[in-house]
Amino acid sequence: MKTELKYRRVLLKLSGEALMGDRGYGLDVPTLQQIAREVAEVHGLGCQVSLVIGGGNIFRGLKGAAAGMDRTTADQMGMLATVMNALAMQDALEKVNVPTRVMSALEMRNVAEMYIRRRAERHLEKGRVVIFAAGTGNPYFTTDTAAALRALEIHAEVVMKGTKVDGVYNKDPKKHADAVRYETLTYNEVLTLDLGVMDATSVSLCKENGLPIMVFDMTIAGNITKAVCGTVTSTLVRDP
Repeated sequence: MKTELKYRRVLLKLSGEALMGDRGYGLDVPTLQQIAREVAEVHGLGCQVSLVIGGGNIFRGLKGAAAGMDRTTADQMGMLATVMNALAMQDALEKVNVPTRVMSALEMRNVAEMYIRRRAERHLEKGRVVIFAAGTGNPYFTTDTAAALRALEIHAEVVMKGTKVDGVYNKDPKKHADAVRYETLTYNEVLTLDLGVMDATSVSLCKENGLPIMVFDMTIAGNITKAVCGTVTSTLVRDP
């Protein structure tokens, strides 16, 4: 039976920590390979896939600033960490025969293309997975905001945020057995209840432009495919 796609063009947002596996720092190669295989499966179904990956497994700008670093410098270091993760993901994808381009918001011609919106869309149309690196290129903006911005620019149908839980809960499901998962939420509910789906800037950006956010558990094999088919257990943030 043929798998039916619900979304034809998506942006998958992963945290840097998602690449650590069970390690406390850095990259876990088997985890990278697993994510690459799942993205390859989705790509094989004809879905146009782009990614934004955080850098928290290597360096987080807010932590550097909290330790006394200049915030702009710390955020720039965090942007470079996202480039490292993007290159690692590109390598893993190309090892499973998925054509991939890394596009950076910071100029670094020897390792990545400079981000140009029309070129990014052309890559997607040609069947390449595009990984957006270096955030927005500006300090004080998170990779959540970069994900919302890039998704809007390339006309993605949804931002899929891969996490370690199967949606958004009214309280931490790992600490509270009676935690309840939301099937759907409005943007205002996410902001008012401070549910931590994505930061307020990115949620507001999605709200203003009607871009849905799907929160799902990416640690379960096959869930990325289920997400693009609209069958995964998740929480969908959108206005009614």
